[in-house]
Amino acid sequence: MSLSPSETTALLEKLGHHPKKKLGQNFLIDGNIVDKSIRLANLDPSGEVVEIGPGLGTLTRKLLEFGQNVHVVEIDRRLAENLSEAEEKAVSNKKLFITQGDAVKQPLGTLPSFVTNYQIVANLPYAISSAWLESMLNTENLPFRMVLMMQKEAVARIWAGIGTKEYHALSIFISNAFSLTEKHPVSRRCFFPAPAVDSMLIRMDLLKSAYLFSRNARNLIRRIFTQRRKQLGSLAKRENTAVYKTLMNWLDECGLSPSLRPEQVSPSDWRKLAEFLEN
Repeated sequence: MSLSPSETTALLEKLGHHPKKKLGQNFLIDGNIVDKSIRLANLDPSGEVVEIGPGLGTLTRKLLEFGQNVHVVEIDRRLAENLSEAEEKAVSNKKLFITQGDAVKQPLGTLPSFVTNYQIVANLPYAISSAWLESMLNTENLPFRMVLMMQKEAVARIWAGIGTKEYHALSIFISNAFSLTEKHPVSRRCFFPAPAVDSMLIRMDLLKSAYLFSRNARNLIRRIFTQRRKQLGSLAKRENTAVYKTLMNWLDECGLSPSLRPEQVSPSDWRKLAEFLEN
């Protein structure tokens, strides 16, 4: 059950903890949203779940109630200690695994590398949402599902359409690996302290044809998008000879004009560039 605003305040005072804006600490206080997260996750019995930024453990406890093995990553030492103390039984029974550290550096916490059938259910701290997604993709061990609470604007950027100003490299990487199957608006009033923006609860399912971009491809595409208003032919000339030839061959094979700008190229065509780089 979620804590009310007064109960949240009381617990934070007991812990001597003040929510840290730089860490995106806004604690969920609406039990209906927690329940909706659980429904969207459609949890299997004794499943493996990664949770980022558990905070006071509201979602964590619900996941444990549904029999999950929960791997959490919490950067705030005091909150990690509180969760360990409050859920001592789950920790001792090896149902709850707590990593106190930076989720961008440890995006899957203690999840063993051999576990490939898992999902991520999390109220992502706003401050790290994009950086954590990039880091998670770098693990090359993708979850079959993600149920994430994110800033509404962040969702719009990640799932931006081709030709929009929000469309960028992460949009390409994510849409080549996942499909956005559900999204539900969440009011800022569902959090304490209330953030300055509204949120979105989303579900993303792994594509059967999920594609992971190589580090080399990701770096090149990111570099290209730093000058998104320039034409691709012009940007190609700034690369070394080998990359220039690859880019020009890619444009030719895909029937793309060198006068196009990066934001005018579809995720599937960017994938073809990555495949060109692998050959």
